[in-house]
Amino acid sequence: MSTIKDAAIAAGVSTATVSRVLNNTGPVSESVRERVERAVAEIGYRPNALARSLRTESTGTIGLIVSNILNPFFTELARAAEDVAIAEGFTMILGNADEIAEKEERYIRELLEKRVDGLLLNPAVAKAPHIKEIVDRGVPVVLIDRSVEGVTAPLVRADGTPAIGELVAHMVALGHRKLGIISGPRELRNGLERYEAFIAASSAIGYPVQPQHIAFGDFERESGAAAMRRLMSAGDPPDAVFVANGRMTLGALEALKSLGIRVGQDVGVASYDDDPFFSLLDPALTAIEQPTAELGRLAMSALLGRIRGGGADELEPLHSRLIIRRSCGETE
Repeated sequence: MSTIKDAAIAAGVSTATVSRVLNNTGPVSESVRERVERAVAEIGYRPNALARSLRTESTGTIGLIVSNILNPFFTELARAAEDVAIAEGFTMILGNADEIAEKEERYIRELLEKRVDGLLLNPAVAKAPHIKEIVDRGVPVVLIDRSVEGVTAPLVRADGTPAIGELVAHMVALGHRKLGIISGPRELRNGLERYEAFIAASSAIGYPVQPQHIAFGDFERESGAAAMRRLMSAGDPPDAVFVANGRMTLGALEALKSLGIRVGQDVGVASYDDDPFFSLLDPALTAIEQPTAELGRLAMSALLGRIRGGGADELEPLHSRLIIRRSCGETE
């Protein structure tokens, strides 16, 4: 492997000059800069990132840990966050916690051992002492979609409450009166917010959700299927169901198909999260779309701001929007 000394000899300058050119840490003439850059390219010299990080206290890397990379929401969000990181001269390392706190904690520990400059976290659980510990130590952290009990860190999220209110009005306008919900975990902020918004909007419009029309899942496909089977196998099933995320919606649709229940005819279905294929279903699925890419860009920008010693402590939520299709019944 070529060394900085080899680059200096090839360019006919000192190793200090090579370092100034590569790290942009001091003045050099344009002719010297060009000579150094040409020599570096010719001999294939690559600076030692670890050694540079020990000198500068920065590795130029960001850690992103999500709760489930199989969820298209996180795939799109990660891509958008990475685009911002690359544009700002950083690289991003992705970890998938699988909604498991212990796996999340292990990723955090290993990423910090690799000296990442900061962390973007979509917490697996609401009570996470391992996250509180690193925030209290001063590690730059930005949370995505979910808050953590006792942790003061910027939270990037989308507010779906207005869109959920619009969805309830849409269901009622189509003649639905027995509204049901498959909620995510209420101990997670996003699960609780979506649940409370749907319950409140249904009550406000005059058709409150009955206890037998409420089921809970864990934001995963299998739980959505199990919850939908419970709701539809009861003696008095709902005539329209709001499913609180895309993964559970997929399971709920599979359950309805296995039961021979027709979406849009026998029961209305709507999803929080607009997965890419929902518009291709027959009938196409009514969904609440989060500004996913914008969330990823905002999260990375906020984290880079904190790494550089600034950045806001609180961030205004972005807004989700309702996309009306035909899965709750025919529309004009």
